[in-house]
Amino acid sequence: QVQLVESGGGLVQPGGSLRLSCAASGSIFGISSMGWYRQVPGKQRELVASITVRDVRTAYADSVKGRATISRDNAKNTLFLYMIRLKSEDTAVYYCNAFEPVTSSNYWGQGTQVTVSS
Repeated sequence: QVQLVESGGGLVQPGGSLRLSCAASGSIFGISSMGWYRQVPGKQRELVASITVRDVRTAYADSVKGRATISRDNAKNTLFLYMIRLKSEDTAVYYCNAFEPVTSSNYWGQGTQVTVSS
């Protein structure tokens, strides 16, 4: 089992920036990739950014390319998402995800609300 705990959400003004954190614990040795997803009411959860554990390959949704950076601190088992030039469309609940290929398990955090508004 893997436990994920997000932090860093809140109210941000348009054009502002934020950094989300996700602390991973438990059986994390089997995780091959981690990512950030977001969801607004009535819509499907969508991938924002992902990063592979071994070779640190990153991928971003078109909507955040150039504005988001995903990174990991391996020593602290923490995943980060840094976003700049925030827009109202970035308002959502952001979820941390970890994938374990051996068991095909997807682990999720509880989510953190990000609201972009003046």
